[in-house]
Amino acid sequence: MSGKNGDLPILPGATLGVLGGGQLGRMFAHAAQRMGYFTAVLDPDTDSPAGRVSHHHIHTDYDDVDGLARLAGLADAVTTEFENVPAPSLEHLAVARPVSPAAPAIAIAQDRIAEKAHFTRCGVPCAPYAVIETAAQLAAIDDNLLPGILKTARLGYDGKGQQRVKTRDELVDAWQAAGCVPCVLEKMLPLEFECSVILARGRDGQIVHFPPQRNLHRDGILAVTEVHAQNMPKTVAQGAINSAKSIANGLGYVGVLCVEFFALADGSLVVNEMAPRPHNSGHYTMEACDVSQFELQVRTLAGLPLAAPRQHSPAIMLNLLGDLWFPGGADNKADKPVAPRWSEVLALPGAHLHLYGKIEPRRGRKMGHLTLTGATLEAVRATASQAALLLGLPAVATADLA
Repeated sequence: MSGKNGDLPILPGATLGVLGGGQLGRMFAHAAQRMGYFTAVLDPDTDSPAGRVSHHHIHTDYDDVDGLARLAGLADAVTTEFENVPAPSLEHLAVARPVSPAAPAIAIAQDRIAEKAHFTRCGVPCAPYAVIETAAQLAAIDDNLLPGILKTARLGYDGKGQQRVKTRDELVDAWQAAGCVPCVLEKMLPLEFECSVILARGRDGQIVHFPPQRNLHRDGILAVTEVHAQNMPKTVAQGAINSAKSIANGLGYVGVLCVEFFALADGSLVVNEMAPRPHNSGHYTMEACDVSQFELQVRTLAGLPLAAPRQHSPAIMLNLLGDLWFPGGADNKADKPVAPRWSEVLALPGAHLHLYGKIEPRRGRKMGHLTLTGATLEAVRATASQAALLLGLPAVATADLA
């Protein structure tokens, strides 16, 4: 293994660190440990999913200087599992250790205004939008941007910080309800479907990527991902890949990056947002590909060669929220969680259950995911429909994604 002097590659036997103890950090830790690395997690939650499976768990805030020093003392290189860690903390760690993705990329992903400016610099089209930071900018909004979606510039994810507005009066009310913080107003466009591309870029600029994923969101949260050769037109898939590469190259990015797109009714693509980390829509890669997104995260962090991933099975991923533990929905006044029908689900062929080690199920909380794989797309769709029925999820596959 290499020493703690920044030399690459960092070989198995070394320790890899991660800021953030959620499920993405947990799956990163599992991938790193499988490859022979030790892992260290910094997260303030003593029961964090990643911290509970890691060799070291530092219980401090992300900007705690002593905690960061302890992480730098343990880890040979450091990554992050979500984009809302303080960018200055990554800058602080980068003085002593290789850090990927780097602080500037994280800072751009934390700010929709900066993010859209970066997309534009890279020649990747966005939906028509306007920045609203002042009352004067609000008053000057072009009526052609309505109806639209008002999004806070910072700390918005999974539909949070977003409001649909149809009229100028609704826009004013929404901005005031958001606290008059900096926002972006995006014009609503006629969507055909949503998709994403997950790629990995090394320090030498090499890029490998997974097949584009076709996604379905409910209430702003990813619900279903379907990945196979027929999930979208080839021209759309190639356009998404090319755009994602341009965005990564424009950042000088190192690490795993997900870029989400809207496919429009006229066959064109507009970029929605990027996530500088592994992504829910890539969870299927653990079973359906020969290299997972988490292994690529390990490889980019450690400076190891990047193997182009190959998908060997069609796959559908179902996101599992805490609502499944409350089968009565809003009518369940007792509010007592009931375990879903795991035994019946796991009796289905090609069913792969991942639960994230979160002790308390809550409505809207991401508790796990279920990936269905099989020899044919028809078989996977049939199994996914059975799984959805057993779990009390809305119907999936052909109705939603075909």
